Amino acid sequence: MGFIVSNNQNLLSKIATNDGHGEKSPYFDGWKAYDSDPFHLTKNPNGVIQMGLAENQLSFDLIEDWIKRHPEASICTIEGVNEFKDIANYQDYHGLPAFRNAVANFMGKVRGGRVTFNPDHIVMSGGATGAAETISFCLADPGEAFLIPSPYYAAFDRDLRWRTGVQLLPIDCDSSNNFNITITALEAAYQKAQEANIRVKGVLINNPSNPLGTILDRETLRTLVRFINEKNIHLVCDEIYAATVFAKPDFVSIPEVVEENKECNRDLIHILYSLSKDMGMPGFRVGIIYSYNKNVVNCARKMSSFGLISTQTQHLIAAMLSDDEFVDRFLTQNSKRLARRHKTFTEGLEEVGIGSLKSNAGLFFWMDLRRLLKEPTLEAEMSLWRVIINDVKLNVSPGSSFHCTEPGWFRVCFANMDDETMEIALGRIRKFVVQVKNSEAVPAKKPRWSKNNNLRLSFSRRCEEIVMTPRQMMSPHSPMPHSPLVRART
Repeated sequence: MGFIVSNNQNLLSKIATNDGHGEKSPYFDGWKAYDSDPFHLTKNPNGVIQMGLAENQLSFDLIEDWIKRHPEASICTIEGVNEFKDIANYQDYHGLPAFRNAVANFMGKVRGGRVTFNPDHIVMSGGATGAAETISFCLADPGEAFLIPSPYYAAFDRDLRWRTGVQLLPIDCDSSNNFNITITALEAAYQKAQEANIRVKGVLINNPSNPLGTILDRETLRTLVRFINEKNIHLVCDEIYAATVFAKPDFVSIPEVVEENKECNRDLIHILYSLSKDMGMPGFRVGIIYSYNKNVVNCARKMSSFGLISTQTQHLIAAMLSDDEFVDRFLTQNSKRLARRHKTFTEGLEEVGIGSLKSNAGLFFWMDLRRLLKEPTLEAEMSLWRVIINDVKLNVSPGSSFHCTEPGWFRVCFANMDDETMEIALGRIRKFVVQVKNSEAVPAKKPRWSKNNNLRLSFSRRCEEIVMTPRQMMSPHSPMPHSPLVRART
């Protein structure tokens, strides 16, 4: 009567069904735990609070206010409909000239006007995820590799490796020097690849760093530029968090170093950028590749045909970023709000003895829970993480999912929630730490962990009552599809 398919997997391609997307990791498991039991201030106050999402919701009001005052920026309003036909028709895949000019100017403004960007070197992409994959396709063949300082953004494995076949080889950094990159670590990673007969095509850095929330100083960037020039390999700088710096020292962008080094081969330098973090608009899918190499620009533009930014979005963004008064105010206010939220969280944890890596950028901080581990192992880190997810009901991401070599570090996102949710999250962490301390202070009693995970505390879910306020606001939910596979770069 028909064919019986014994294995549906055989009907699909290997590239679509392999595990290269990295979804089977604690980073994405935390997302699933949140999706299955999302916190809501009134409807589900005992749910999981999302602290694994690097999203900036602290300055939405500034953007909303601008949109209300400039309805003509949208072609879907009475004020802007006259431009509907021109914008809705096919456009050059290079991008609207007004869009590229506005983005180039904005990138320069974010960097304090110390460098300028040529609009003709801008390639647009559907989000920073698409930009990262496109640059990977352009620079390396399957089996070749990029060196990348660890810990590094968990989904880089998906973004740069899954469909390209490119490898990521860690440059091991540790807490002894605040996870800074050293020439010794660079050379060791390069030599290890050589010994394994793996061709290194470049170094990839994330500056400011995700997950550390730190920035690379000028001398480190100089070291990287010298290194890649000596090896004749590429340097890809992901600067997606450039405008999230909220305290000294100031951010140093790679073009500043390139322009001071007259011997640098600029064809080796490439920048990834987006408006997802700096402007808090990940749903707009505005990703940017900026390359000094014209051949890379040409190749990337051809490949960008598979993931362009809608012209409606380009039109709106061009108008918004061309408003210098708005941009200046937004950057100033956003920095102040990030600084205030970061201070509240880190100082609140310090009061119960929980430290974090000193940081001044990003939408997260690197929390140090090493002293809460039963032993300095990955297994102990995972046991502690399961308690935090299942009992404390917080989705924070374990350091191992960022390829950190030291167990006990966790990334905590702090900008994706309202003030009420923030207070509840902070209260849960503090209560949990105090409970752990109390259990350790009474050695005669048996610890209240289960045999299954070695560290499962019986944690009271009533801690949020301490910080409940009358204001009824919903905690943020990701506006993106349910599967972590298609989420924006978080």
